[in-house]
Amino acid sequence: MMKLKVNPGVCGLQCILTAETNEDDEVTITAETSCPAVKKMIDALEQPIEAMDVCFCKPGTGPVYEAAVNLLHASCPMPSAVLKCIEAEAGLALAKGVEFEFDKNQSCG
Repeated sequence: MMKLKVNPGVCGLQCILTAETNEDDEVTITAETSCPAVKKMIDALEQPIEAMDVCFCKPGTGPVYEAAVNLLHASCPMPSAVLKCIEAEAGLALAKGVEFEFDKNQSCG
């Protein structure tokens, strides 16, 4: 079982994703969150999931991104987090954290 804690940003609606592989090497993913949009996204996924089918799609495509139409913001990191959790649980990638951090001392203009 793989757990991934996600702090998606300014919304403050943290999420704990749990991915678990069954005897057929398919993955089921759940989300503990107060975000109704993320709950809808997870509910929209046909489960169990074939990890190879979702993790090796072109970026922005596949079942996870199709389910992401339930999200309210295009920059929400949850679809990527779901994919990272699935691929780590399935042994398709190492469980290594990802981080975005703004440099508040720099401006873009």
